[in-house]
Amino acid sequence: MSGPLTGFTLIEVAGIGPGPMAAMMLGDMGANVIRVDRTKAHVMDRFADQKFNVHGRSRRSISVDLQKPEGAEVVLRLCAKADGLMEPFRPGVAERLGIGPEVCLKRNPKLVYGRMTGWGQSGPLAKAAGHDQNYIALTGALHAIGRKGQKPVPPLNLVGDFGGGGMLLAFGMVCGLLEAQKSGKGQVVDAAMVDGAALLLGALYGMNGAGLWNDKEREVNMLDGGAHFYDTYETKDGKYVSIGSIEPQFYELLLEKTGLKGQELPAQHDRAAWPQMKSRLEAIFKTKTRDEWCAIMEGSDICFAPVLTMSEAPHHPAAKARNAYVDVAGFMQPAPAPRFSRTKEEVQGAAPKRGGDTDAVLAEHGFSSAEIAELTKAGIIGAQG
Repeated sequence: MSGPLTGFTLIEVAGIGPGPMAAMMLGDMGANVIRVDRTKAHVMDRFADQKFNVHGRSRRSISVDLQKPEGAEVVLRLCAKADGLMEPFRPGVAERLGIGPEVCLKRNPKLVYGRMTGWGQSGPLAKAAGHDQNYIALTGALHAIGRKGQKPVPPLNLVGDFGGGGMLLAFGMVCGLLEAQKSGKGQVVDAAMVDGAALLLGALYGMNGAGLWNDKEREVNMLDGGAHFYDTYETKDGKYVSIGSIEPQFYELLLEKTGLKGQELPAQHDRAAWPQMKSRLEAIFKTKTRDEWCAIMEGSDICFAPVLTMSEAPHHPAAKARNAYVDVAGFMQPAPAPRFSRTKEEVQGAAPKRGGDTDAVLAEHGFSSAEIAELTKAGIIGAQG
């Protein structure tokens, strides 16, 4: 390993959604990530072929029965030598299992203990179940996304689970690790998807406060599809292109390339004229195929890009030039990011099989062969079923 986090050991208690993404990001950066999986098959084991489990890459797996005190003791012994631990449970569950922050920090006072939840560790909703769209609904993000007069559209699970959750936890863990190097003390990182989604909306909250955003309606603002110069358009072949000509010089180029330059047109930011201008652009873009528009606009300062499918994206010349996708075990997937000039970020291998590294990892952490054999015989460790 040679990434910027080489030398750090992190324990990931297995979960779904944002926790695995955070662990993947940290593992891609060189951290030695050890995932603690269940001993028995579970709904979390969604991939029969682990090469498709992108967020499961760049770590090793041990399987431990955390329902038994002996299983909790295995994790606590790992904590003694680790730099951090991340758990995905509702508040109170880790404590009930015997691996809560108090007992873990007692074993290792320098441990950074990351907690990933939807609603956070405190508040009236803390122990309630939820999913991505519930968390972003409470922040205003879900209300803002969609077409005028229609219901809000969930932006997949990118805003809550991954942007507001996984990336927030990864950032929090790195902050905690940096601080622990100076203070010699660990602490708890309370990463909540509702907090992260709200943080992603920071700029729009500012615009709303300044009277530059209408948060009562959709598709009436510059960035929500209301503006004709910031939207997607269908092409002759039923595909789509995206336009983001916000700046006046970029807008002028858009008018030129669409043949509208020189005509009597309303001012760019005349909101009353936006629907009319959008109708004109819709008709124009339907006169050519997506590839024909790419030949006219791509690479220019119009702020243009074709709307690609996930199958198409890795084959685009820009993606190929930056090696934005990598082949891992025969499956093309997004490459680690961001890029570093000296300490190389890289995928540390496809997702491991549940419990496939149990014996090797425990041996590295001081468990004797006799202890490993005894724990295996008792069903405390080792994948079963």
